[in-house]
Amino acid sequence: MDNQPKVLVVIPARGNSKGIPRKNLRALAGRPLISYTIETALSSRYAPHVLVSTDDAEIAMTARRLGAHVHMRPPELGQDETTLDPVVYDAVEAAERGTGAGFDVVATVQPTSPLLTTSSLDAGLATLWNDPQVDTVISAVDDTHLTWRLEGDRFVPNYAARLNRQQLPRTFRETGGFLITRRRHVTASNRIGPSVRLFVLEPPESIDIDSHEDWGLCSYYLRRRKILFVVTGTPQLGLGHVYNSLLLANDLMDHEVRFLVDKESELAHRVIGSRNFPVEMQRGATLVEDVARISPHVVVNDRLDTSRDYMEQLRDLGVKTVNIEDLGEGARLADAVINALYQDPDLLTSRNAYFGHRYACLRDEFLTLDPKEFRDEVRRVLVTFGGTDPNHNSERVLDAIEGWCQERDIELDVVTGPGIGTDRLTDRPYARVHRGVSNISDYMWHADVAFTSAGRTLFELAAVRTPAIVLAQNERELMHTFASEAYGFVNLGLGRYASDRAIRESLEALVDDAQRRRRLFCRMAAVDMTEGRKNVLRIIEEVVRNA
Repeated sequence: MDNQPKVLVVIPARGNSKGIPRKNLRALAGRPLISYTIETALSSRYAPHVLVSTDDAEIAMTARRLGAHVHMRPPELGQDETTLDPVVYDAVEAAERGTGAGFDVVATVQPTSPLLTTSSLDAGLATLWNDPQVDTVISAVDDTHLTWRLEGDRFVPNYAARLNRQQLPRTFRETGGFLITRRRHVTASNRIGPSVRLFVLEPPESIDIDSHEDWGLCSYYLRRRKILFVVTGTPQLGLGHVYNSLLLANDLMDHEVRFLVDKESELAHRVIGSRNFPVEMQRGATLVEDVARISPHVVVNDRLDTSRDYMEQLRDLGVKTVNIEDLGEGARLADAVINALYQDPDLLTSRNAYFGHRYACLRDEFLTLDPKEFRDEVRRVLVTFGGTDPNHNSERVLDAIEGWCQERDIELDVVTGPGIGTDRLTDRPYARVHRGVSNISDYMWHADVAFTSAGRTLFELAAVRTPAIVLAQNERELMHTFASEAYGFVNLGLGRYASDRAIRESLEALVDDAQRRRRLFCRMAAVDMTEGRKNVLRIIEEVVRNA
């Protein structure tokens, strides 16, 4: 770097500290607190001389092992009332004696600011060095608020009028991040030159550990990871992947969660955006290009079958992967594979593959319902084929059973999703059609029999104990072993091959055979569906911890 200054970074670190005992050596997210600041300074592009000033032999040993130089400060500079100015001045003189060279810039960096990044430190150094008019740069945080001060025994406002925060004069509070100054201004009683520039840090970099609450907040941010859900959702494929991923993302509050959808998934982009999660559509020629740009720690693929090439490219990026409902070759390269719907025989014995209804994710509305009692008489039938119903099974079922239900005085509800773009459901002579409801669990709970496809809706119906007649949307759904009488379902196979007569007669048989319906009901009641979401989240969190 042209005209590079000689930089000294002083890290003052006492052995005893108020508030949190032995704070500088305590493990924060598995590492000594002081290690974060030392690493930040040593990584600077200015190649500074990093010197830890301490009165503690253990801190000195740790600092040396981490690659820093050490200066043992004299006892008179280790008192509680000692300010940093004489400590830093003493360290500067010691460094100059030890190196036999002078320094252009002295930066004081506190070990209590572990989230300060090297890029911010370098930007602060550049702010000083690139402008000869600047003598000192101090890290600060915008602290504009309605504030008060104490005068004697009275509290007095620091403002003339109560205004919204954005209308107040901006005020700033120093952080422990850094104080960077030209060497000539460092004395035993001062480190600040006449021309000062503040370098405003944003949270979490601005956190300075003074309390256990600050410590806990830093620990949270250090363990926080960026999780990217890569999902697909089209009128043809449906929105099952989207809703499943949204459910999991909503529970991952301790991490930064984002979504990426492929170029064909405009419907998925719209639905995810309506939930206020950050979502992007594919920009690059491949999804991997966008993953590389976003740079997550973990990718959750909920987009059907992945290829080996795709997964190998993700592995080359150094990201961890969790694949959901993946029967492709790429699943073998994932750090975890979760498939509540289908089993992959090649992965059944793998220690990181999880199959079956124990990993079905239910929304909260299904976990808070009261237990449902069996009813001998069928009073209500529900028809619901997901968010898109690409094969128009809702219409086919209604054409087959609507008149019969009306004759038998059986209420008939149809629940459709946002991806269904047909008007044929809006003008039915008897059925009540409900679009985009937020409480589908209520409709399922009140129904005595349901018609549905062989997707995740099966788990929801099982959770509320409503026997159902299944019409699969595609060949893949035929692999869903949960869609069987063993779990409370009557499976008619591929919906496009089921005749109107077969559909109607399957309903007639259930309506007229209360004993059979009771058996189906009891089989559903015997399956515990309440822990699936927790099981999936535990798997994802384990992968995140290793990221």
